[in-house]
Amino acid sequence: MLEKLAKQTAIYGISTIVVRFLNYLLTPYYTRIFDQGEYGIVTDIYALIPFALVLLSMGMESSYFRFTTRAEEQGGDVAGNKRKVFATTWGVTSLAATLFFLVILGLNAPISRVMGEAYVAHPEYVPIVAAIVMLDIWAIIPFARLREQGRALRFVMLKALGMMLNLGLAIGFGVAGLYSTKFGVGWVLIANLASSAVTLVALIPTVERTLPRIDRELLRRIFVYSLPLLISGIAGTANEFIDRQMIKYLAPGSEAEAMAELGVYGAIVKIAVVMTLFTQMYRLAAEPFFLSGFKKEEFKEANAAAMKYFVMASVLIFLGIVLFRDLFALIVGSRFREGIDILPVVLGANVLGGIWLNLSFWYKREEKTKYAAYITFLGLGVTLALSFILVPKMGFRGAAWVRLVAEGAMVVWSYILCRKHYPMPYDLRRIGEYIALAVVVYALSELALQQMNHTLWLCCNVVLFGSVVLFAVWREKIDVKGLVRAAIAKFRR
Repeated sequence: MLEKLAKQTAIYGISTIVVRFLNYLLTPYYTRIFDQGEYGIVTDIYALIPFALVLLSMGMESSYFRFTTRAEEQGGDVAGNKRKVFATTWGVTSLAATLFFLVILGLNAPISRVMGEAYVAHPEYVPIVAAIVMLDIWAIIPFARLREQGRALRFVMLKALGMMLNLGLAIGFGVAGLYSTKFGVGWVLIANLASSAVTLVALIPTVERTLPRIDRELLRRIFVYSLPLLISGIAGTANEFIDRQMIKYLAPGSEAEAMAELGVYGAIVKIAVVMTLFTQMYRLAAEPFFLSGFKKEEFKEANAAAMKYFVMASVLIFLGIVLFRDLFALIVGSRFREGIDILPVVLGANVLGGIWLNLSFWYKREEKTKYAAYITFLGLGVTLALSFILVPKMGFRGAAWVRLVAEGAMVVWSYILCRKHYPMPYDLRRIGEYIALAVVVYALSELALQQMNHTLWLCCNVVLFGSVVLFAVWREKIDVKGLVRAAIAKFRR
């Protein structure tokens, strides 16, 4: 059963890595041409955009997958019913996005004042961001349709088109010296706006002449399913990105100093993007996979196995970054490396976030999405409570620890609910082995750092990392030679 998931994860994985890597190239570029405060504005804006996307998408991606699966299960005019689901979900999200843009446009001045001095000086930033959000929301359901249809290559090509255009324009604006003008960071937004517009235009032919049209009765049933996802999505995204706002408003010092701290924090979080990419590529494949028509026991077996391998891979990625963090630190400009000590904390939080993703599939499948709201509001509550305590004292370092604790609380509560309502045969012993191994190896590396010079320490880390890889291969009885032979055979075709 996992072969299909592994294949889809590989397709989305390779493509996601390539596409996101293009965007990732902007991090070393921006952190070398902007100062900490200017990059703080970039970090602030790109922490707010995901919140708006979740709010306006209203959980319709998961709803689209679930209701197209229902159409297949019910039979009859499957194609027609799927088109109706697509038209309705696309219609309601497009309408919400358009209204959002018009409201932001009308309230530009007061919104700029609330967002801070940088936006009062540049009120034009706000409507540009709103336009980016609107275009991206218009594209969400068509992209979901490509995933549901298994058209991974088309999905990837369109995503790559947008990213390449964004990268090209961003660097081109820099070469032209536009970032030194009064508009400054605004050119980052213009590059994004142009790429979003071109991507949407290129995406339109894939909808096959289906127009956004809302079926009220269908929408009512969809909202019953999606409303808890919307609530939990808002809380979850707020929990994921509110740490930036906590730094902005609670960090000690002036507003300019807080924006500088935000810039450092945002740059270090970008270094941890490899873990985020892995979770994202897994989600793109796993969500439609686990929400398809599995029998209950088959679902449990597949999800439990997927959890074990996900944790194993996450541990390897975590160690691969933290053991060689000095090399990864070169990704960002020298002014931003003062925060590299929070990298293991941020990575740990990302690992926990992926575990929580795996724990979420059972209630989405069983249409008990109210549990998503319970879990994410717990995480948000922990984030808010601890932020008011730690961020004023520790600045961005406090925000990193808050993020780790909040993700941990969500994982624990998710597991408790899962065990109570939908027991899963998770291999806790094996999962615990990998997590404990990661902690022990990291501790040994830190101890070695105190006793060795830097070169010898890196050599020690190579041995430690290689030992963990060998252990995982032995523990899971992975046929490395077989995998290599299969890859070579496929390449020769």
